[in-house]
Amino acid sequence: MSGDANRFRQQAGAQATHDGRARTRVFIVSDMRILRDGLTLALSQEGPIEVVGSSDLSVAAAEIAGTAADAILLDITVRRSLELARCVRDMRLATKVIALAVPDAEEVVIDCARAGVAGFVGLEGSIADVVAAVQSAIRGELECSPRTAGMLLRRVSAVSTLDELTRREREIMRLLTDGLSNKQIARALDIRVATVKNHVHSVLGKMGAERRGEVAALARRGFVSGPGDVALPSPARDGHRGATAPALPPAPNDPVLKVQRLPGSLNSSGPQNIRPMRLG
Repeated sequence: MSGDANRFRQQAGAQATHDGRARTRVFIVSDMRILRDGLTLALSQEGPIEVVGSSDLSVAAAEIAGTAADAILLDITVRRSLELARCVRDMRLATKVIALAVPDAEEVVIDCARAGVAGFVGLEGSIADVVAAVQSAIRGELECSPRTAGMLLRRVSAVSTLDELTRREREIMRLLTDGLSNKQIARALDIRVATVKNHVHSVLGKMGAERRGEVAALARRGFVSGPGDVALPSPARDGHRGATAPALPPAPNDPVLKVQRLPGSLNSSGPQNIRPMRLG
């Protein structure tokens, strides 16, 4: 690791709490030193947590693995920070990544989930929320706000719906998302307009949408993502065949998310009132 005065050297062996249980070892990653210092100071007063190191975003996943950290507290106010989460995921490390300062924006939540983030703490989250998120992630559970849970559930629902679409319906949905009319879709796929209308009606029904514009909205939520390899004629070339258009990838095996809200109001002074349920 580079010589950052804020970094903590790995200590020999895991410290234990007063009741003899091993502490959860965490590593803090943020480009803001004041955040790293503040979290380290606050978490040092929390019995279940041991801070084994901290760094800016120049740190490599392999370096963190060398500290035997159980969890990484990752400040995602800089979007490139998710590259570290992807590295941890791709290296198949047992280390859990907890995203800090997650904004109330669906595209960010979905990006975090895709990067392999195992816990979320919002912009209004407290130190108690950080501790709860870490402990839940270590148990294989997810603790988050009702709004974040709703965003993730919509994604799971979208993936389930995608499984119900035929290959032709996926092609139709992709072209609808690109803003093509029925005539343009018919020309691109070399089928009749009446056939396109039937497919569009089927796609809208399966997606629970009433208008074509809602298909694009679902796509922005992550329903349609990534390039594929289905060859489609390009309507921009006046019907000439041979161009390749992106298609939907196979739907990922997203876990089922179960979240139950407890009685009481949600506030930032203590753990969010969410009972984590095991994913499966």
